[in-house]
Amino acid sequence: MPRPTAAQLAYGSCTVIFSTLAMLLLSQTSSAPGIALVAVAALALGLLVALAVPTPQARVIAFRKPAGAETTTRRPAPVAVAPEPVRERAAS
Repeated sequence: MPRPTAAQLAYGSCTVIFSTLAMLLLSQTSSAPGIALVAVAALALGLLVALAVPTPQARVIAFRKPAGAETTTRRPAPVAVAPEPVRERAAS
């Protein structure tokens, strides 16, 4: 399973925080079960938002041959290497 990206973590966390505050302020609940229900709903909403953020796709670069290029592969011509001149040791 791939790791979440920074954008997914940021969007999910912000969604959880802001939706929790909004639901608590709008519902004006003060009971423990009500607060727990709001928290669970906010976590579920944050998870949905984090999963909806598009993930970057791996780019595949395909090299195309120019039009009219042959399909057979050619081997490069052998390169002639000139031998180095022989150096003699100087008498000491």
